[in-house]
Amino acid sequence: MTVREVAAEAYREALPALAASMVGGLFAGVVLSGMRAELRQVAGLLVLVPALLATRGNVYGSLGARLASGLHQGLVEPSFVPDDDRVWAAIVASLANGILASLFASVVAFVVLKALSDSVAPLPTLLAIALIAGLLSGVALTVAVVLVVFAGYRRGKNPDTLVGPLVTTTGDVFGISFLLLAVRIVIALGGG
Repeated sequence: MTVREVAAEAYREALPALAASMVGGLFAGVVLSGMRAELRQVAGLLVLVPALLATRGNVYGSLGARLASGLHQGLVEPSFVPDDDRVWAAIVASLANGILASLFASVVAFVVLKALSDSVAPLPTLLAIALIAGLLSGVALTVAVVLVVFAGYRRGKNPDTLVGPLVTTTGDVFGISFLLLAVRIVIALGGG
């Protein structure tokens, strides 16, 4: 294969995923713009949004990369087998890392905003929001990553090409949607 053919194939595989990523990012922006009341009600939440969204991309991008590497090396089969310890270990590690990183971001945001004498919601409120959003978006992202990586690989697509745009898009869409849901749940329970 020539360099031109490789580049053309990469663009053919990546462009639909990148277009979906752009649309997903716009959708996430619309949801965020609709969260004005929640952002006012939970002081410090806006500081958390970029950290929580970045966490989704980093953690679940790593999951996709691990799965893709396992597929390329023949260590993982391109179908979900319930007794495949490698896949389960990667999934559990990703979920744990995603939730822990969300909780850590909440603590850091709380400490920094307090140190700056800025208004901030109580730490338990921020932790509850991060926990709920992290868990829900983590489960959704895990399912999306596993399904798309395996399905793409079975169809002859390079999963490495699919993982980046997929995680960016689904991370933004699920991340901001579940953040909104988490805020509304915590506020309804009297934590706002």
